[in-house]
Amino acid sequence: MTAPHDVAIVGAGLAGLRAATLLARAGRDVVVLEAGDDVGGRQRTDVVDGFRLDRGFQVLNPRYDALARAVDPADLDLRPFPVGVRVVRGLRSDVLAHPLRHPGMLPATVAGAFSGLVSSADVVAAARWLLPAIVRPASVVNGPDKTLHEAWDRAGLTGPLRRAVLEPFLTGVLADDGDATSAAYATLLARLFALGRPGVPTAGVATLPRRLAELARAAGADIRLSRPVESVTVRGDRVDLGGAEPLSAREVIVAVGGEALSGLTGEPAPPMRGLQTWWFGTGAEAPASALLTVDGERSGPIVNSVVMSRTAPGYAPAGRHLVAASCLLRDAADERTVRAQLTRMWGGEAASWELLRRDDIPHALPALAPPMRHASPVRLTERVVVAGDHRETPSIAGALVSGERAAAAVLGQG
Repeated sequence: MTAPHDVAIVGAGLAGLRAATLLARAGRDVVVLEAGDDVGGRQRTDVVDGFRLDRGFQVLNPRYDALARAVDPADLDLRPFPVGVRVVRGLRSDVLAHPLRHPGMLPATVAGAFSGLVSSADVVAAARWLLPAIVRPASVVNGPDKTLHEAWDRAGLTGPLRRAVLEPFLTGVLADDGDATSAAYATLLARLFALGRPGVPTAGVATLPRRLAELARAAGADIRLSRPVESVTVRGDRVDLGGAEPLSAREVIVAVGGEALSGLTGEPAPPMRGLQTWWFGTGAEAPASALLTVDGERSGPIVNSVVMSRTAPGYAPAGRHLVAASCLLRDAADERTVRAQLTRMWGGEAASWELLRRDDIPHALPALAPPMRHASPVRLTERVVVAGDHRETPSIAGALVSGERAAAAVLGQG
């Protein structure tokens, strides 16, 4: 076996790539071993019949401070979604859009509000819930925590705005309907949606990890694909990695998904939540709305649906469109049920859309129950460090921050 590297990183997801860049820039000899055939972990994009299919419906929020620290957002060529939702109830289709971001939608938003979607009591209660996070987010971080449902109940947010809009919208974001998720985390996340304009890169969500990999390689990190690691063994002053390419390092950062953590470190695997995304190709006759659409009656397993190519035309070949429909994986949706609900949400043409792929992602996000934990320790032993969104918050920002903390631990800065 050759001389040990300074640092070996297991996993080329967002956390591992961010750590690799920072360590290589600090002059460390860094090697990254990735089991897959490309970087990115859960942030992957495949081209299928000319369509760009992410591994599940994912968005990037430029309001993430960690994102701006890691890359120049301009390099991602983000295409922002409209800030609002389209709510379907029976034969009605109503719009609630940010009045300052989309003044042209104001008449539709006013009509939607007066359609019974929003009551005056809902407005007061929603402000009571969200305004503290917008004005003074530290008060949410440091205050008492409970589940999101309990926070809404306490704020008096119990009307149609909650049932028909907030619950289905945040269910798709959290992979949970709110009865088990930290209210502090969900509220801070809602704050970012209110202040930012989440979107997708023109070339798919994989643009982010590929850019991170470019930065890591430019700094001197060696990224090796199709190199699964089967064991991590500390032997005195080094760590041996067993697998397709055995090697040793003075320290190792285990930057794998929560479901794989236990097998490499012995740490308990964190609870994970699953999502399912259905991808459909349409002709030029696709629905015109670019708004994220929710079923206000929750008449089926779909929690949200969106015509991706209305926001990012590069997601579909010329003359066609791409529609995503997301469900909680636990609901075990079948194609017939999904198409029936899509028909109610988008119209009869959905029955004939081409099914391109179904993504079942059992480990889409780590669960985050209340109280919202402070960041979990990243250093397990003198030579083993752990990174991943399961050590921070279940988000792209959480993964990037975890990579930063892991690098700081190796450099003796944290």
